[in-house]
Amino acid sequence: MVKIGNDWDELLKDEWDKPYYKSLRSFLIDEYKTETVYPPAEDIYTALKLTPFSDVKVVILGQDPYHEPGQAEGLAFSVRDGVPKPPSLVNIFKELAEDTGTEAGESGSLRPWAERGVLLLNTVLTVRAHQAGSHRGAGWEQFTDRIIELLAARSTPMVFVLWGANAISKKDLIMEHGVGRHLIISAPHPSPLSAYRGFFGGRYFSRCNYFLTDNGIEPVDWSLNA
Repeated sequence: MVKIGNDWDELLKDEWDKPYYKSLRSFLIDEYKTETVYPPAEDIYTALKLTPFSDVKVVILGQDPYHEPGQAEGLAFSVRDGVPKPPSLVNIFKELAEDTGTEAGESGSLRPWAERGVLLLNTVLTVRAHQAGSHRGAGWEQFTDRIIELLAARSTPMVFVLWGANAISKKDLIMEHGVGRHLIISAPHPSPLSAYRGFFGGRYFSRCNYFLTDNGIEPVDWSLNA
């Protein structure tokens, strides 16, 4: 059984014994023994550990972790301190500065956001080194769909930010369980391949805060100071 250390433990307690998760666990044990896998095993659930269910204000959905050495830290789009910012993250920071005037610092870590109620969730939580998408279809999607369902069913409004086709594919799942109480923002992925097709100019950060404020919820501090 996985120990998250907050209210996710009770919400996800039934998942660990389900056949799909047992199969996923066996797969991961073998992968971590025989391959280089990111993030390190102790960081797989960092997003859930840093952002308790009851604290979630915004969900930003990613695909799978960065797959080059030292990058992945268990948070979608985030990299460890001291690691060069990947192009997608550079574009996110450009949009952040244009939208809110907040300039990114040297670090590419988004841990401050996670600690302020922004769940940075990848739909697949692990990946082989240098092989994007290599752990898709192993069972993670069923696990993270359950997380999305639980969040969507929560009575307190929140914002779901869906960047790219993979994340946008979760829109129906959110709407099915959320009954219209949440704000869903969809846009192209921030990668260089698609950022200029509609990602830039989306004003995601201010839109999140307008919605939260309108619903009597304290807005997110999008600065990147710890």
